[in-house]
Amino acid sequence: MKDLRRLYIEGGTYFFTVVTNKRRKLLCKPESRLALRTAISDVRSRHPFDIIAWVLLPDHLHCIWTLPAGDADFSMRWSLIKRNVSYQLKDRFGTRSDRTLKQLKNREAGFWQHRFWEHAIKDENDLIRHFDYVHFNPVKHGLVEMVEGWKWSTFHKYLRMGYYDTERMPGDEDVAGE
Repeated sequence: MKDLRRLYIEGGTYFFTVVTNKRRKLLCKPESRLALRTAISDVRSRHPFDIIAWVLLPDHLHCIWTLPAGDADFSMRWSLIKRNVSYQLKDRFGTRSDRTLKQLKNREAGFWQHRFWEHAIKDENDLIRHFDYVHFNPVKHGLVEMVEGWKWSTFHKYLRMGYYDTERMPGDEDVAGE
């Protein structure tokens, strides 16, 4: 994918999809959640960003971040997070033996797919669509019947804040594609 072009906007808001290698269902395991939480905390302490929305699924995650003014380097942040998680979990789950030739050549641990997908949020409607998509994703994948049944999501935070209620729930409108 040499012609992959990323849109870097200083202080931008982005929707991300990050996937495990071979879509292995590793992310909801306690040690993976801890490694991810630790990696994000470490990276945010050195390279701040705001997490607007988040959902962790067994084989991928979706999130929305806003970067600080004057900073557009989400790629570096994801590289550091993914490397940190891979290092913490290097002896777990047999991921080192599942590496592709490209991963071996690049000395990657094999926990994550090499790339990630991002979308620069264009406006408030785009943000709302992706925000709801993040929270509705466990239902879309058949992991739960109701959004509130999935515990690894910022949905619960926004429900407590009153953003969602019985009149407004994720999935009520069309949502972003994956």
